[in-house]
Amino acid sequence: MTPRAFMAILGSVVLGLLIVFQMLLALGLPLGHLAWGGQHRILPPVQRWMSFAAVFILAFAGWMLLARAGVVPPGADVRWVHVISWVFAGYFSLNVLMNAFLTQSAMERFAMTPVSLLLVLCFVLVSVARVY
Repeated sequence: MTPRAFMAILGSVVLGLLIVFQMLLALGLPLGHLAWGGQHRILPPVQRWMSFAAVFILAFAGWMLLARAGVVPPGADVRWVHVISWVFAGYFSLNVLMNAFLTQSAMERFAMTPVSLLLVLCFVLVSVARVY
């Protein structure tokens, strides 16, 4: 296994765990202190729908990460995989900043900042390598 493939698989596993977490939030489990600013133990309906939508975004991010590393087929046009992988690197970079500096929840800061940072590293390391 190449280092690029390892990072893609590692990032995808982390994204899979985040998908489970977001589904639990969407179902109303009392984990809201770890997400969305940590202001609600059980998320209100709007944020529960946002967690549900996040599931699809995270799943797409996982596929993009694996496709960029060449672990799974990217589809017909590989150029967009390169672009979108960098978009996700930027997206998770913003998550690091928000989790580290803007959240009111110490638990969210402690739990989600390193997770987001790991995802940034996975996306950057996979994206800088030329696969195609």
